[in-house]
Amino acid sequence: MFGALADPTRRTLLVAIAHQPAATATELAAELPISRQAVLKHLTALAEAGLLDRERAGREVRYTVTPEPFGDAVSWMAAVGGEWDERMTALRRRLG
Repeated sequence: MFGALADPTRRTLLVAIAHQPAATATELAAELPISRQAVLKHLTALAEAGLLDRERAGREVRYTVTPEPFGDAVSWMAAVGGEWDERMTALRRRLG
């Protein structure tokens, strides 16, 4: 997930899809300075990371954001951040 989010174009696509649910690659490519094929590659990476759902509607594939992985990531980061806070406090006590 973090690897997929590391790319600024992918983050831009996520924001665009969050504001325009069920967008197609063609609709998204019209808003970006990259080709439809490049958009498709980014969308595939996001979908493989579990951040997007794909739904076929006739000849089109529509994309929506999958929010659950974001909640899992936030929970993990909060837990890790708390552990580091405890470690830094212990280090300050030893050094102080």
